[in-house]
Amino acid sequence: MIKLKIINIDRSIRSCHGVTLIELLVALSVFSILLSVGVPSFSQFTANTRLNSYTNTLFAHMSLARSEAIKRNVRVAICKSSDGSACASSGDWSQGWVVFVDQDNSASVGSGEQVITTAPALPMGFSFSGNGNVSDYVSYDGQGIPKLASGGFQSGTITICPAAPAAAGNGRNIILGSSGRARIAKITTCS
Repeated sequence: MIKLKIINIDRSIRSCHGVTLIELLVALSVFSILLSVGVPSFSQFTANTRLNSYTNTLFAHMSLARSEAIKRNVRVAICKSSDGSACASSGDWSQGWVVFVDQDNSASVGSGEQVITTAPALPMGFSFSGNGNVSDYVSYDGQGIPKLASGGFQSGTITICPAAPAAAGNGRNIILGSSGRARIAKITTCS
C-alpha cells in the first residue's frame, strides 16, 4: 500500500511570515519619530554630564587645595594654567589649572614650590570665568581661609557655561565664601 502525502499548498504559503512594504514604512516612520525626539535629549544629557564633570573636577581641586593647606599648615593655591607648571595671567579657567604649595605667598608657581596636581585644558567652547578676586587664583592659608596675596579675605564666584548650542541657559557657579568653603549652584544665565 502506497501512501501519498498531499501537501496543502495554500496552507504552506500562509505559514510563511514576512513584512509588507507598508508595514516596513510604518515601522521606519515610528522609528524616525522616536529618533528625532531622542537624539536632542541625548545630546543635552551628554552636555550636562560634561558640565557636571568639569565643575566637580574644579570643585574637588579647590577642596584639595584647602585640605592640603590645613594639613601642611602652609599656604596652598590653585591658579589657572595652560601648561601645568606656571600660572597664567590671561584667559579663563578653561585653559586648565595647577594646585601648588605657595611658600612665597605670590599666588604664582615659583622655583622650588611643590605642584600637588594639575588639570588639563577643557574642550573648546566651555567657559570658566571667575569674577573679581577669583579671576586668576584661589589661595588658602594654613587654617583653610581663602586669602589674597595681599592678605585680604578672598571670595567670589567662578561661572561655568557649556559650549553652545548645548548651553540653553544651563550652567554652574562655584561660589567661594570667606570661610573657605565652596559650594556649587545651578544657574540659568548662560548665553
